[in-house]
Amino acid sequence: MGVDLIFKIAAIGIVVSVLNQVLIRSGREEQAMMTTLAGLIVVLLMMLNEIDYLFQTIKRIFNL
Repeated sequence: MGVDLIFKIAAIGIVVSVLNQVLIRSGREEQAMMTTLAGLIVVLLMMLNEIDYLFQTIKRIFNL
């Protein structure tokens, strides 16, 4: 996992947090929750690629 991935995840967190606050303050709690869920899904998908890469590396190292 590179530093660039950490920065991307942090950037997503910041954007989601700002959007969440704006939506909540404008009375759109449901949209705020959807924004948070969308951000979480994006981060999870990014992590799935890294986890897959980790398992592929382990398989290659141990000839599995």
